Amino acid sequence: MEIDRVPITQLPSRYGIARSNLYTRLKDLGIEPEKQGKKAFVNAEQLQLLDALHEHIQKGGVTSEFLKNIDNARIQPERALAKLPTEQIPLFEPTTFVAVVEAIVKRLLPSTGSRLSYLRELEEAYEKGWLLSTSEVADLLKLSPKTIAAYGQKFEDAGFVFTRVGIRKGGEIAWAIDKHSSLDVLPNQLDIGIKEAFSSDFDPE
Repeated sequence: MEIDRVPITQLPSRYGIARSNLYTRLKDLGIEPEKQGKKAFVNAEQLQLLDALHEHIQKGGVTSEFLKNIDNARIQPERALAKLPTEQIPLFEPTTFVAVVEAIVKRLLPSTGSRLSYLRELEEAYEKGWLLSTSEVADLLKLSPKTIAAYGQKFEDAGFVFTRVGIRKGGEIAWAIDKHSSLDVLPNQLDIGIKEAFSSDFDPE
């Protein structure tokens, strides 16, 4: 089930920041939480924007630069649409609009220097015995947290074994990282391959 909305009371722990810093980010992004009774919520698109800003800041960026990138990303399609006759301007369905927002967010995130950098980070986490949260594992594997959670108690990816071991601070699942070597089975596989290669089917007689 996809996230529809999230209480703003959960956001400080989600990002590891003070409540005052959260309010500053909401103001900078022009986000007005929806109020219901005594509670306030942000919707899925607003949450995605907050996540993108947080990742931008975590990687050394600043809010003003992020906002400038958003403005540039918005201006470009607007300029293109302004050149079209009114009858040719497309009407976006809600699902299409979400896809556009996701595309903009991905463009705003700094790209990594190497496609294999995530393997080095996983290797470091394995060597140091770090427990990663679901969102951290999802970010490294380029999957959604929903997909990671759906894998169950244990799964394998990129030569690593991920096992649920508890709950991290903030309520996310904690994952231990291990590795399994295929060297243990190689001798048997090699023997079978040699026997097959020298079986009667391959006998030159």
